[in-house]
Amino acid sequence: MDDRVVALGEGDMDELMALERLCFAYHWTREQFAMGLERGVYRVLGLRQGGRLAGYIAFSLVEDEMEILNLAVHPDHRRCGIGAALLGRALDVCVTMGIAKSFLDVKASNVAAIDLYRKFGYEQIGIRKRYYPDTGDDALLFRHDIRRDPTQKKQ
Repeated sequence: MDDRVVALGEGDMDELMALERLCFAYHWTREQFAMGLERGVYRVLGLRQGGRLAGYIAFSLVEDEMEILNLAVHPDHRRCGIGAALLGRALDVCVTMGIAKSFLDVKASNVAAIDLYRKFGYEQIGIRKRYYPDTGDDALLFRHDIRRDPTQKKQ
């Protein structure tokens, strides 16, 4: 596996769009990706396998907070550690930048994603009823307090 997580750029737009359409019925537009790739509104990291984009994570950084906007893994590469590698690298960026907390929302029906986030220390803090327009699923809201030292206690 080409397990190096790298920052994606404008040249990755077509691959990102293809992966996004494959992974999500209600997917981001080219303009939404352009906000991150061209304008730097948020960051996009990707992981390639066999030269093809196997997954990506998009996240914003504001003040001392990180919000995960999207995490997608190609269906043929799920349950192989790609999501964990991407999330781990995003959290490493946060530690380097002094980011203190991370937030995300996830479909209540997405058990695999929920399991991944919990393994990284995310805890559910709320719910948005019927949030997702494609399915009407509830959104579960999660928070993670990022610590520099794994022996440091939660604040």
